[in-house]
Amino acid sequence: MYNVHMEPLKVAEARARFGEILDQAEAGTPITIERRGVRFTLSAERTSPVKGSRPALFADVDARVLAGQWTWKSSARGLTFAARRKRR
Repeated sequence: MYNVHMEPLKVAEARARFGEILDQAEAGTPITIERRGVRFTLSAERTSPVKGSRPALFADVDARVLAGQWTWKSSARGLTFAARRKRR
């Protein structure tokens, strides 16, 4: 996988190793896929972050919530903070 020059992949092999191929392209390795005598080159292109993303819903989260001891319950009255039941 760390070859500087890779032989062109056949379409069936590219399908089977799609995730791995995308990882290699993201790392900067040019990928060539061949189908019926036509070669396609795959390269990664970074996109800019989405502008105008929403701010975080909560500014701070209690450590007990992160540890799974407490959770939020949704009801007709809104969100309430509730202790999580222990599994047996």
